[in-house]
Amino acid sequence: MASAQSYIKGFGTYLRLEKHLSEATIAAYQHDVAQFEAFLQAGRQTPVPWTAVRQAEVEAFLTYLYDMKLAATTQARMLSGLKTFFGYLAEEGLVEVSPTELVETPQWRRRLPDVLTVEDIDAIMQAIDMSKAEGRRNKTIIAVLYACGLRVSELTGLRLSGLFLDEGFVRVIGKGDKERLVPIGQEAVRLLEHYIRYDRSQLDVKHGCEDIVFLNRRGGRLSREMVFMMIRQAAGAAGITKAVSPHSFRHSFATHLVEGGADLRAVQEMLGHASITTTEIYTHLDKRYLRETIQQFHPFSKYK
Repeated sequence: MASAQSYIKGFGTYLRLEKHLSEATIAAYQHDVAQFEAFLQAGRQTPVPWTAVRQAEVEAFLTYLYDMKLAATTQARMLSGLKTFFGYLAEEGLVEVSPTELVETPQWRRRLPDVLTVEDIDAIMQAIDMSKAEGRRNKTIIAVLYACGLRVSELTGLRLSGLFLDEGFVRVIGKGDKERLVPIGQEAVRLLEHYIRYDRSQLDVKHGCEDIVFLNRRGGRLSREMVFMMIRQAAGAAGITKAVSPHSFRHSFATHLVEGGADLRAVQEMLGHASITTTEIYTHLDKRYLRETIQQFHPFSKYK
């Protein structure tokens, strides 16, 4: 009989070739399965094979995670890993029915992210020193983040060959190396064209970065941490007291679209969400905005 480690290794190959997941996600899923394996075999003289695992063992594992005071989000992620693993075993014909099939996902309250107003974003962009090349690059970065709703990893990986500025689109490589085309507004296009023509062209571009749009002053690829620091500094200079990160612009992009009446499916497509459920958080943000508007302006809301 194959060892647990060989199954976990095969699971990693399956995720890589069949699901096209990132190496970080694969490692997380394999780690979750290994933790379940350790829990399953703890204190047993005779190992329990994967084919003998039942729903009760999975639920006992979730209870163990709860008792360890792990966040519900972590519990849900680990259950997702187990569901995917047993799905793999089922496809391989090693189990007939997944023991996770009827296990309910732990519920948690999804934290609504801070949303920047258009005035906030304008203030942050105006606070950047445009007399320096780095400042012009940074303003362009913020404009692209907000105009396209990109993840920070998508921004740092943006390629010159993926820019179709005359047509008003950029090609983005998202999670799982999935490509999507995202519209880009005229202001972001103007800043991008100026940055590429006058600032990026002056850099001594490092080997391997020739096609990368945003570079540091040494001609190398920007790190996620550098983008975080730049945005935090710009927000501070603008006097913004909210916790601002690259994701703040992505959240604001989606929220402003939904508030403006955009179709949720279109927003899902632009954000690159695999499931509409993930995008539905912005309907909650929209409802909160509507409720606050009514409370502020409707005559009846003023009566106590």
